[in-house]
This record gives sequence, C-alpha cells and structure tokens, in this order.
Amino acid sequence: MARESTNSVLSLTDQRLVAALQCDGRLTAERAAEVLGLSPATVRRRLHALGADGTVRVVISPVARPRNGGSAGALFLRIRVLPAKLDTIVAALAAREDIPFIDVTTSGDEIFAVARTEPGSRDQLVFRQLPSTQAVKSLESATILHVFRLTSEWRHHVLTAPERAALGPAEPTPAAPTPGARTASGSPGPYGIDTDALEQSLIDALAPDARLTAAALAARTGHPESTVRRRLAQMTAQGRLVTQVLVDPRRLGLPIEAKLLLHVPPDHLAAAGQALADHPAVHGAFATSGPSNLHAAAYFADLTTLYGFLSHDLAGLGITHVETAIVSHAAKRTPAPGPGF
Repeated sequence: MARESTNSVLSLTDQRLVAALQCDGRLTAERAAEVLGLSPATVRRRLHALGADGTVRVVISPVARPRNGGSAGALFLRIRVLPAKLDTIVAALAAREDIPFIDVTTSGDEIFAVARTEPGSRDQLVFRQLPSTQAVKSLESATILHVFRLTSEWRHHVLTAPERAALGPAEPTPAAPTPGARTASGSPGPYGIDTDALEQSLIDALAPDARLTAAALAARTGHPESTVRRRLAQMTAQGRLVTQVLVDPRRLGLPIEAKLLLHVPPDHLAAAGQALADHPAVHGAFATSGPSNLHAAAYFADLTTLYGFLSHDLAGLGITHVETAIVSHAAKRTPAPGPGF
C-alpha cells in the first residue's frame, strides 16, 4: 500500500480522533471509543498510526493562559524584508529561543513573528538588531495587552457539543495543599520525594509526549507508579497541566491561514475580542497596542470561506478597519506556553 501523502486530508474518523485529543490529550482508547462510537481496537490502531508517522503529536506544559487574560510579556512583530533576503532573516529569527512563532505571508517579503520580552522593556531585537539590518525594510511591533484565545485552546469543530463535553476533563478545582508536600521547614513529602521536584520531573518527561503511560513515566522518573498516577490526577484536576495537539491544519482540511489586523473602538474592544475567540475558525485573538488594537489568526477551508468570514462574521462587531494577510508557510511553531499568532 502506498504511503499516505503528508499533505492529504485525514479521514473524518481520524479528524474526530484529533479533536478528541484536543479535549483531553491523555484520553484513553476505551473512553474515546465509547464516546465516538468506535471499537477500542480501531482507536488504538488509528492513534498509533497518527503518532508513528508524526502527523499528530500531543505535548504537555504548565498552564499557558495568563491570569485574567493578561499578557505574560510578548510582542507581535511584522517585518518587511528584501525578498532576496527573506530566507536568511527567517533562519536568523528561527535560531533565537525568544522567538517561538514565525510565519511567512504570501506577499513574499513579509514575516509575522512573536517575541517573548519583558513588558515595557527596550527589547534589543526591536530597538537595535532588526532596525540595523539592511535587509529589513520596515518593522512594526505591538505589545500583547490581553489574551482572548490562545492557539493551544483552539478546537477542530468535527465533534458535537455533547461529545466534547463527554471527552473533556472536569473543570479544574482550586489547588489545595498536597499531603506530604515539603513544608516551610523543609520536611520531605511521601517516599522522601520533594513534591515540587516530582511535579517538575513529570512535566519534563511528558513535554515531548503527553501520552506516556504512568508505568513509562515511573520508569523514566524513578518514582513509584502509584505516586505518579496520584500526582497526575491531582495536577489535572487542579488545572495545572494542559495538553496541546500539534497537527498541520492542512491535514484537517484547513489549508488557508489568515492573519487579521483590526481597528476597534475602545468601547467595542472586549466584545469584539470575545466574539472572535468564540468563533470556531479563530485560533488566536489578542488585544494589542498600536493602531491595529485587535489581532487574530484563523484557519479556513478555502478562500470563499475566508471571504464569508470577513464579509459576514465580522459584521456588527464595531470593527472599522481590517487588514488581512495570508500565510504561505509556518517557519517556526514552538509547542510552549505563550501566544501564537
């Protein structure tokens, strides 16, 4: 049998499994099968195939959304360069650890990127390095002021509302003191393990593959399997762990990604931002500094759907101006906490 093309659209069954993992990355095959009306053997076979060829990765990290929607410190960068130097600039930006996201648009000379920085700081990349580069024709930066939707929170809408509710984890409960946790006086937790160190070891082990079993985690971290199971359940229940599914949206039948830079009057900003965050196509929505005070990113099946979004779905939100840029390719997407645009 010929190997499936890496650009082909996944079957509806596989897309529904991807959406199920978006609800809960550590979802068991038995639970997925029960909710989606499949056999456990089919779920296990398809999940193995999706993971084996790299189509789908499930990663885990500490909670990414800043409290009350605030920004942890990031800039959106819009960089125009000499076309002949596009690849050189992209490569230089991609090599930086403080640049987790880079997209190149269809204009052929434009880069959108996210830079982590301290709020209000005089960032060297923005103030000195990029402006002094002769290949850079122009640079715009905008500080993220408020987060309405993070890329990690986007869900592929191929499940019913009852299915999503059944597959998703329970609402997080407030964190409580962990029995046996290290106290202010330095007393060790159960098994002589520092609870904070245990949690960090689990996060580190799960970061590249959130679907590792408790037995595999116990073997990798050296902690008892019963302790690993209990700690994972506690962290999940308290919302201290989130999973993110990494998959090329083209495999989900969404080959068009658009960046939207919008002007919204202040009295419409919160409502417009929330409306965008609630839209199934939008995978990122942020209030920002600058003339375009609302930034969004969205996936679409085709240009006709994008046109319908611009001409119909944005109507009535008080938006006075929209600038649309279409992504030609994603040069860097780092699966880590923080905004993606």
